[in-house]
Amino acid sequence: MIERPSTDSGQATEVACLADPVPAHPLLDGLTEIGRGESSIVLASRDDKHVFKVVSSPADYFYLAADDRPTGIHFPHLFADHGIVGKASNGYSFRLLEIERLLPLAGEAAELGRMLVNAYWEGCEKWANMGVNRGRLALYHIAQDPPAGLPASLVKAVAALSDFIEEYPVQPDLLNPGNLMMRGDGTLVLSDPVFLP
Repeated sequence: MIERPSTDSGQATEVACLADPVPAHPLLDGLTEIGRGESSIVLASRDDKHVFKVVSSPADYFYLAADDRPTGIHFPHLFADHGIVGKASNGYSFRLLEIERLLPLAGEAAELGRMLVNAYWEGCEKWANMGVNRGRLALYHIAQDPPAGLPASLVKAVAALSDFIEEYPVQPDLLNPGNLMMRGDGTLVLSDPVFLP
């Protein structure tokens, strides 16, 4: 059974981080690492608006860079795909993406994030007998019957994410801390909501 993350205590569930070093690339020389996840490394760019994200998971690459990826106000903006920059220890290629800089959730975005995570968790519990497909069903049902108070733009984003997941060999992950972030203006962003099963 999956463990429900604490959304109120401020304590994040521990996430295994990619152990690989930052790959050598001229665009990354001298940049500061600001984040690391299960399959990615984030480095600050020379301005406050962009970051460089080195991804080793095809799921992350599809989500952030595919031509038919979901787009809109609740999805990260891709500025450039700089291609393959090495090979990760997991066997996949490292790809270098330049995306918008996002921030940890706070204020109203944090409240919307909690609402979305709670609805997703409830759906996962409801559809637990569906095994690995429970997350897909939970997402689909949020789009079809959203919780009260979820803005129409976020419902539309959840529907777009649900459609994307049906087309790619990925599963949704809204429970992992850091998969929901926000822009400086407070807009909730589905920053990294997919993984390879």
